[in-house]
Amino acid sequence: MRILTLTILVISIFLSCTDMSIPLPKPRVYPKVVYPIKDYQSFSSNNCPFSMTIPKYFIFNQDNNKTENEEQYTCWFDLVCNELNTNIHMSYVPIDNRADLDEMVQDAFEMVNKHNVKASYRDEIKINIAEKNIYGLVFKIDGPVASPTQFFLTDSTSHFLRGSLYFNDVVNRDSIAPVYDFLELDISKMIETLEWK
Repeated sequence: MRILTLTILVISIFLSCTDMSIPLPKPRVYPKVVYPIKDYQSFSSNNCPFSMTIPKYFIFNQDNNKTENEEQYTCWFDLVCNELNTNIHMSYVPIDNRADLDEMVQDAFEMVNKHNVKASYRDEIKINIAEKNIYGLVFKIDGPVASPTQFFLTDSTSHFLRGSLYFNDVVNRDSIAPVYDFLELDISKMIETLEWK
């Protein structure tokens, strides 16, 4: 009986090893994304002391979810792109003095630093458009972070604008790379066309 069981086991193992094909790795693929047509429009709001050019596929959505301390800020909004499942949160804060500016800049760095736990790399790009009195930084954060691009812009005396790009899904940098590259051009366009009122 033992010999019969052993024989059946050996034959089963032998027959299971007859597939001689060599496994091949699967090719790298990205999910299919249907990109909206790149077209721009002017943006301005009575609540915001600036104007800029934004993509037509972004929808303006006023931010009404503020704490009691934030009610005074009327120029907080999201630019929502449903086709790409993303939004850019924008918050404008007027500044009166150097202490206000220093506090806003520190807050911007703290928001970016919260991503350091998951970030694998961070690049800081200086913005200096002196003829339009626009200065600031763009933070590009690599890794599985909630907001891979953040920026702040100021005239150093009266205006402070902060923006953050969010993907409304789990962020895997490899899979969102094409969409991120597409939106990066839009953020650059918004920064370049910003004008204080």
